[in-house]
Amino acid sequence: MYPKVLIESSFMERYLIFFVLALVAEILGTVSGFGSSILFVPIASLFFNFKTVLGITAVFHVFSNLSKIALFRKGIRLDIAIKLGIPAVIFVILGAIITKYLPVQQIELGMNIILVFLALFLIFKSDRPLKPSNSNLYFGGVTSGFIAGIAGTGGAIWGITLAAFQLPKDVFIATSALIDLGVDLSRAVVYINNGYFTSKHLVYIPFLIGISILGSYLGKLILQKTSERTFRYIILIVILITAAFQLYKYIYSGKS
Repeated sequence: MYPKVLIESSFMERYLIFFVLALVAEILGTVSGFGSSILFVPIASLFFNFKTVLGITAVFHVFSNLSKIALFRKGIRLDIAIKLGIPAVIFVILGAIITKYLPVQQIELGMNIILVFLALFLIFKSDRPLKPSNSNLYFGGVTSGFIAGIAGTGGAIWGITLAAFQLPKDVFIATSALIDLGVDLSRAVVYINNGYFTSKHLVYIPFLIGISILGSYLGKLILQKTSERTFRYIILIVILITAAFQLYKYIYSGKS
């Protein structure tokens, strides 16, 4: 048996690492503009089981998006947020409800393969490959919402949709945060009802609130020194790296 002091020390170090990594994810998520879920989900999966990850991610990002809306509220484009956000909210609820029945790992694998190819396409062909049309907004909302419901992260999909519209960075971040808030509030209700986030997880909330505020603020400071062109490439490169990491993780776990 390990001494109790060593066990408690190891436990505290483990969650200190988790909170530090969550802060890094929040900063990068703010800078990239599509939120930290695509980074936070693989980080959280190192510490919790997948269903708990879904619950914690949704609750954390409610606070995260509120922080971004407060910091970037002047840039909100309600017309885009409504057209992309309403389909996203409807389909995130659907995706969250059926998480108990779908082969989540296979769907997550497919999502990351698609993200790798989409990000590469937009990096090497950044001259507005998507038309700024309502149909693209609706499709991005449906796809991102459904994937967010079943896999915990869909921000990259509407991130790619909004990136193709080449919005100014403050508009991009504020609009994305408003969409994300509706999505995360909706799926958080479903996840909590399914028992993915329980009373024993309430202890994390004060830390996650602090991380969301600090990370969003630090991200905003970084963005003030970032050009619009650099900003768009940051979005796509972060998507590419995280999707590639998830693919590697899936392949490696299959071999072990």
